[in-house]
Amino acid sequence: MILRYSRPEMVAIWEPAARFRIWFEIEAHAADAMAELRQIPRAAALAVRRKGESAVFDIARIDAIEREVKHDVVAFLTHLAEIVGPAARFVHQGMTSSDVLDTCLNVQLARASDLLIHGIGRVMKALKRRAFEHKMTPTIGRSHGIHAEPTTFGLKLAYAYAEFARARARLRAARREIATCAISGAVGTFAQVDPRVEAHVARKLRLAIEPISTQIIPRDRHAMYFATLGVVAASIERLAMEIRHLQRSEVQEVEEFFSAGQKGSSAMPHKRNPVLSENLTGLARMVRAYVTPALENVALWHERDISHSSVERMIGPDATVTLDFALNRLAGIIDNLVVYPRNMAENLDRLGGLVHSQRVLIALTRKGVAREEAYRLVQKNAMKAWKGRSDFLTLLKADRDVRKHLSATEIAENFDLGYHFKHVDTIFRRVFARS
Repeated sequence: MILRYSRPEMVAIWEPAARFRIWFEIEAHAADAMAELRQIPRAAALAVRRKGESAVFDIARIDAIEREVKHDVVAFLTHLAEIVGPAARFVHQGMTSSDVLDTCLNVQLARASDLLIHGIGRVMKALKRRAFEHKMTPTIGRSHGIHAEPTTFGLKLAYAYAEFARARARLRAARREIATCAISGAVGTFAQVDPRVEAHVARKLRLAIEPISTQIIPRDRHAMYFATLGVVAASIERLAMEIRHLQRSEVQEVEEFFSAGQKGSSAMPHKRNPVLSENLTGLARMVRAYVTPALENVALWHERDISHSSVERMIGPDATVTLDFALNRLAGIIDNLVVYPRNMAENLDRLGGLVHSQRVLIALTRKGVAREEAYRLVQKNAMKAWKGRSDFLTLLKADRDVRKHLSATEIAENFDLGYHFKHVDTIFRRVFARS
């Protein structure tokens, strides 16, 4: 985790103190269940909970023990025994380290999901507000980076809103899939720990029971989770790249908010750069980079090995912290985005009406002209307009071959900008009907 790209709410989930507190809750809940089953003394379970709940775990002490024993869970249990006293001998009975580590990781990922889902909600709220603000703001739609046909800036934002609505649904599904608990003991057979203990711990931690584990929770769940984060990151980059393109000096249709006193360049005082969107592009690359290691963690030796462990200690915090930061930055960009409708209108007219070429093509075919011939007639005039000889409407009206089929009035009717927006309301209803 890099503090520059971190928010404290998400960082707190991954701090050692939070991790050890979750480890304690797992052990304490397991002890409670064992006491209910009369497998350990009830007084011992009560002592574990009472002394552990009031304790502040000494991270430095745990680290010191780990340097000696070379095992993080053993180090924690040793420190817990120092706090609890003799009753600690009843802690962790029949359990294995993965019961604690995997269940804890899934608790952390579930909690991280809640913040990420909230972050997506912030992005969607900003997109919806700005989409309705610019619902009918005309702008040029581009394919291959080249002017295609008119659209509205509101539709661009509505498209992004729908994309993030899908992202939120995927992340909710990923949260459900990752939020499982395994307290099944060595190699997952429950030989030394009753399945009812697992059920109790799962219920207390608001997790589902893992139907079958080996000595670990299956890592296809985690692969799906991190893949979902990667897709969310890709959606962030798609929108960030759109903003970057639209802010280019040759386009200038939108601009990131530039605050008073902000500097765009150390060398060129005039610069106003899309630095936040560029930053999001880089952060999205990092989140996607964590997907492949998560996929590779699925294949482990037999009932377990720890080749996945070092990976998850890194990608768990890094992916969630980075994506959380990116989502909140994106929401701010959209909320404060400066939009230039006049520049959009000027760019829309830049090619002298060529954006209406398809309407003219269709009009000719409806007058009985073969499509190939209609295409030839329209393209001939379009290429002249492209080269700046005249505007497209004037050229068409002067073309005798076109005028054989369309009057000057009929040609001009195909240059109505509003024609392209007649279904904007329908699209908006589809996108925002349930929001």
